[in-house]
Amino acid sequence: MTALKEFARLETDGIWFCEPGAEPRPVTISFGEATLVLSDESGLPVTHWSLPALHRLNPGERPALYAPDAEASETLEIEDDTMIGALERVSRAVAARQPRPGRLRQGMIAGGLVLGLGLALFWLPGALMQQTLGVVPPGKRSEIGATLLGMIQKTTGPSCRDPLGSEALGRLRDRLLGRDGGQIVVLPEGLAGPLYLPGSILVLPQELIESTEDPAVIAGHVLATQASREAHDPLDALLREAGFATVLKLLTTGDIPTEKLQERAEQLITTPAPRAEDDLLLDSFAEAGVPIGPWARATDPRGDVSAVLVAAEPAGAAGPVISDGDWVSLQGICRD
Repeated sequence: MTALKEFARLETDGIWFCEPGAEPRPVTISFGEATLVLSDESGLPVTHWSLPALHRLNPGERPALYAPDAEASETLEIEDDTMIGALERVSRAVAARQPRPGRLRQGMIAGGLVLGLGLALFWLPGALMQQTLGVVPPGKRSEIGATLLGMIQKTTGPSCRDPLGSEALGRLRDRLLGRDGGQIVVLPEGLAGPLYLPGSILVLPQELIESTEDPAVIAGHVLATQASREAHDPLDALLREAGFATVLKLLTTGDIPTEKLQERAEQLITTPAPRAEDDLLLDSFAEAGVPIGPWARATDPRGDVSAVLVAAEPAGAAGPVISDGDWVSLQGICRD
């Protein structure tokens, strides 16, 4: 309600001009819910003016002259001070609710700054991350992965390179990942579990190979780590840990600060690759023709998860993972 409650029954007389130059007509003026009602001598309303649209044409003068619009298509003269005061209070109340241009501009500027800051804090880093991941060439990824591997080997010792074992490992890689499947490296000690580094470098701890008599378990570790890489880009994880400044530096200069790589290397030693979703694991094992049961049971001693995976495994003949001779050679890959 626009009209003031204490003036809900206020009435007074006035002179109405229905158009510019028209003859003056005496009218009775009264408040409506949101209008000023002008009635003739018989009490019949002749027009309704919107209170929010009311214009005072001669502030401070008497009689007060009002119009229902900016064009002053009609005018109304009022002498009564009480009615004039009521109308002025209504006008001030309406004006206070209108947005002021200066405040609007300030609000728009402030809103723009807040929006820009929000974009900078939340959208820009993510967008820049995706842009960077999309433009880093394979050669640079390989360089980053090799650097991380070198830093990890300062803790674990150099990679195992027995000639017969290395040949067997190469054939296992070809069998599981294809000739273009990157590189598999075995490190002698200190790793908490398999890793996948940028540049298609898959790292296995020697302990995994020595602790099982079933080559399907090792094949499972290779396939599971590869599946993890498909779901979680290792370069993405590195950059998220390193922060926005590192992302920007890599994008603009092609380099990652050495201290950031060292921090990531230390973290990887104690943090195995994250486990991929079951559907992706099942697809990877099925495509390679490797049974998922041996790996699932080896990584799930309680059997809850392995039972689910084995039950969901599609039926099909699985080929041999590796020859007996290659398996013996692979188990001796770290011999001095």
